[in-house]
Amino acid sequence: MDLKQRVADALTSNVGPALEMDGTQLEVLDVTDGIARIRLGGVCGNCPSSIMAAVMGIEHELRKHVPEIEFIEAVP
Repeated sequence: MDLKQRVADALTSNVGPALEMDGTQLEVLDVTDGIARIRLGGVCGNCPSSIMAAVMGIEHELRKHVPEIEFIEAVP
């Protein structure tokens, strides 16, 4: 399984359910050199402070499951 798929699976299984409760969707756009580029859609995807809080939480949880990820970049 490639790194992008591992990130997508980890987000779907471990992070997505909590974010979906408030209408936020995650889309993994790319994973390169330890950087996961993710699009946040829905409620959190429209508010800068929500995006920052969500990214920090996602990054923390994602590193537990995919340690190769150094950080997450939120892409509009």
